[in-house]
Amino acid sequence: MAFNVNDMRERRKVVAKQARELMDTTAGKDWSADNQVSYDNLTNEISDIDQKISNVQRLADIEAERSFGDASISTSNAGDLTERGLWNTWARKGEKGFTAEQVSAFSNTLSTTTTTEGGYTVPNLISSALVDSMKAYGAMRALSTVLATADGKPLSFPTSDGTAETGEWIAQNITATAADPVFGTVSLNVYKASSKIVAAPIELLQDSVVDIEAFIMGRLAQRLGRVGNTAFTVGSGSAQPDGVVPRAASGKVGTTGQTLTIIFDDLIDLMASVDPAYRASRCVFMAPDSLVKVLRKLKDGQNRPLWTPNDLQGIQAAVGGSGGYSDQSTAVPYDLLMGYPLYVNNDMAAPAANAKTLLFGDFSKYIIRDAMDVQMFRFTDSAYTKLGQVGFLAWMRTGGNLIDTNAVKYYAHSAT
Repeated sequence: MAFNVNDMRERRKVVAKQARELMDTTAGKDWSADNQVSYDNLTNEISDIDQKISNVQRLADIEAERSFGDASISTSNAGDLTERGLWNTWARKGEKGFTAEQVSAFSNTLSTTTTTEGGYTVPNLISSALVDSMKAYGAMRALSTVLATADGKPLSFPTSDGTAETGEWIAQNITATAADPVFGTVSLNVYKASSKIVAAPIELLQDSVVDIEAFIMGRLAQRLGRVGNTAFTVGSGSAQPDGVVPRAASGKVGTTGQTLTIIFDDLIDLMASVDPAYRASRCVFMAPDSLVKVLRKLKDGQNRPLWTPNDLQGIQAAVGGSGGYSDQSTAVPYDLLMGYPLYVNNDMAAPAANAKTLLFGDFSKYIIRDAMDVQMFRFTDSAYTKLGQVGFLAWMRTGGNLIDTNAVKYYAHSAT
C-alpha cells in the first residue's frame, strides 16, 4: 500500500488535535488511567505517522537523485542564458561546452573566478536554494538570525543587555540620574567549510533527462548543512564557529540522580532561568532525539503529560528576528513542551552524566554570518576520468556566535 504524504500529514493534524482537546477538556481534573490510555494511543499513532513520513521523504530524495524520466527537463541547455541553464551546462560539460553567448553570460552572471581550475561563484538563484535546503539538516540555521557580508574580514558584533536596566521616578526640579547602557562585543568571524568532493558518473551528466542540479545541490546541501549545524551547535570557536551549547549560560543542573533523565521541577527551573523579556517573545526548547523520548514521558503534579503534539506539522521559526513562526517546506517538525516549541537537534549530546542535553531560550540571539558566496569547483583530471566520473566541490565561509548568553540557557544532567 502506497503512503500519500499529504494524507498522512492531514491525519497527523487530526490526531494531534484530538490529543490537545483531550488535555484541554481534562484541565483542572484528575488525569485518569483511561485518559492516559487514550493519550498514549494518540501519541503512538503520531509517532508512527512521523516515521512513515520520514521513510517516504527519504525514498523521494533517493528517487529524485536517480530520476531519469522527467520529460519536463530540457534535452539541451545549449543557448540557455538563465542562471539555472548556465549552471546546468557548466555542470554537464564544463566551460568548453558553452556557446559564445553563454561564455559572455557566464562571465557576467556567474562571476567567474579561477576558470583554469574550473571554479566559479554560485549564482544567486542556486545559492539561495542551497541555503534554504541546508535548513532541513538541523534546527540551528532555521532558528538563528542569518547575516550575509560581502567579505570575510574579522568582525566584532556589538552587544548590550538591557534586561536589568530601569527608569526612575523623580520629584520636580530634580536632575535625572545618568545610566549609560553598557556595550560589549563578540567576535563574528567566518571559517571555511568544504562539502567534500561529490563524484558524479559521466553517464549522469550526459543524460539530459537527469536533474543534475537536484543531484549535486542535494548532496552539497546535505553535507554543508550537517557540518554547519554541528559547528553552530557545539563548535569550539577554534577554526570553526562558536557553538550555542558552549556559549549558553547554565540554567539548571539536574537534581542528584538525574544522570539520564530530567524531572518536572528541574524543567521549571530551566525555564525560569531565562528572563521573562525573552520568554515573552520567541523562546523554544532544543534537544536531541534521545532526550525527546524522555521529555515525552514527563508528567505534571496532576499526572498530566507535559508534551503536547502540535497539529501544525512542519512549522518552523522564521529567520531573522521576525518574532513569529512561518510554515516552510524545509521545516523541522516540532511539538510543544510546556507550551513552547520543541526542536530536535541530534548534534547535541545524548543524556549522560554532566551532559548538556536541553536548551531553552531565544535562538534569534545566535547570529550566523555567511561571507561572500559559495565557491564551486569542477574536476575532470585523471583521478576522476579513469573512473568515468567528474568531481564537484563547494567551499563555504561561515561563522556563528551567541551574542547574548542570557538569551539561551542549558540544562546539564547531574554528575551522579
